Amino acid sequence: MRCPYCQSEDTQVKDSRPAEDGAVIRRRRVCPDCGGRFTTFERVQLRDLVVTKKSGRRTPFDRDKLERSVQTALRKRQIDPQRVERMISGIVRQLESSGESEVSSSTIGRLVMEGLMNIDEVAYVRFASVYQDFQKAEDFEGFLREMDRQD
Repeated sequence: MRCPYCQSEDTQVKDSRPAEDGAVIRRRRVCPDCGGRFTTFERVQLRDLVVTKKSGRRTPFDRDKLERSVQTALRKRQIDPQRVERMISGIVRQLESSGESEVSSSTIGRLVMEGLMNIDEVAYVRFASVYQDFQKAEDFEGFLREMDRQD
């Protein structure tokens, strides 16, 4: 693993522990060249996924991008980070175990909305406003009315 500080290729693992209920290995590393310490996480990846965008463009699936979009929706909300990580890991597992190597961005968006609806309504509405491309206040009003009907 390359050191993020000095780019040295020779780093040493000082400690390994299971994380996220055993689904991830957390490793503490140290660089012998600069002394920098950092943490890495090792996850099982069942298959390489490709995301098909609305425009038809295809890009490799990026778990970090998924996590960033969820964190943006959850910004300044007091939500347990472990609960969010379980949701993201669940979405990734669903995608990887679907048997498909290509997944549409709308499928990912739908799964994120389902997950956020169970975690935080405000984050759910925030994500929906981007995912469904709200343009006016009426778009929010219609969405909130639909949410009330579902309750």
